[in-house]
Amino acid sequence: MEMLHLRYFVAVAEELNFSQAARKLHMAASPLSQRIKDLEHELGQKLFERSTHKVALTAAGQALLPLAKDIVEQVNAIPWRLREAAKPTRSTVFIGMPAGVHPTLRDKVKLLEDRCREHFDLKRWPGTTADLVEGVHDGRLALTLARLPANDPALAQIEVMSERLGAAVPADRFEGRETVRLADLTDLPYMAAPAEATPAYFEQLDTALATAGVKQRLKLPSTGYSGMAELISSGMGFSISMLDPSSPMHGYKLDNITILPIEDFAPELRTGLLWRTDRTDLSELIEHAKTIFQEPIMV
Repeated sequence: MEMLHLRYFVAVAEELNFSQAARKLHMAASPLSQRIKDLEHELGQKLFERSTHKVALTAAGQALLPLAKDIVEQVNAIPWRLREAAKPTRSTVFIGMPAGVHPTLRDKVKLLEDRCREHFDLKRWPGTTADLVEGVHDGRLALTLARLPANDPALAQIEVMSERLGAAVPADRFEGRETVRLADLTDLPYMAAPAEATPAYFEQLDTALATAGVKQRLKLPSTGYSGMAELISSGMGFSISMLDPSSPMHGYKLDNITILPIEDFAPELRTGLLWRTDRTDLSELIEHAKTIFQEPIMV
């Protein structure tokens, strides 16, 4: 018995008409009828009752039909089942995301998710820069966005964004001002976010402000950025934040807070993309990432 015999039988059984089944099979009715007779002879069973007006399945034909259909369907499924088996499985991998990632940079992460979707299910993982860099180093994360500087000789990095920073100050104290100078800030305490949430760059920034004469410091309670906003809004100090209004950090702004450029000081927060150079299993993902993030964003 050959597969073609079963295919011919199923076609005739579904159509109950030799001419229609032959058209479906792209063959003439006469050889089709002969193949069915060959199958009946081999099985020793009559499969169809034939007359000039109709064709009907015999009891043997009714019993064979579900078996034959199942075999034909399984054989038809072989090519796509082999394609599925040969396809590489999608791996779930993670990209680190520090706090306050700019929407434009976030759009590039989404583009990377789409670009690598065939082989990687890319998920976002939040954390501080130090924790995210460590996560890439020990292999828990495939790659990460991180606030620079982020020094780890095992990791490659490219700069992907630079954001200008300004002074977040009480608005009523600087009403009508479009900029400030460092001298305007010397009698206000400077507030940095809690150390565990602050990128290393802000340590450098703190030193630069102190050197420029901004000596007072106000230690924050452990309330993060929202607590800092409460204190600035109350006129108790100032901080440094992103100038671009589309930055997520502007979501922490309260009434009586404005963010102004500093005329004689131009701080900027740089963000990089980091990955292990020896992760050959991620080479396709890394190549997509290098292409998508190759042009640094400046805001």
